[in-house]
Amino acid sequence: MAGVVGMENNQLKNQIRRLRFDNGEMTQQQLADLVGVTRQTILAIEAGNYSPSLTLAFKIANAFKVPLETVFQYEGKISG
Repeated sequence: MAGVVGMENNQLKNQIRRLRFDNGEMTQQQLADLVGVTRQTILAIEAGNYSPSLTLAFKIANAFKVPLETVFQYEGKISG
């Protein structure tokens, strides 16, 4: 299924919870409203159960006014 983290060990990590706390203890609902998704979507991304689209990932980073890499980190191996 597109968007769902189907990889072992949830290789896409994020700092959303920390960033919400650092931004005045922003709620999941406040972040969801800023980026145009449901609170449940933010919950799933934050928990590592759902990988956001690239567009949504950038919207989340922009909401916190930080680079994308500050919010999301890919911890998998790239084979080539």
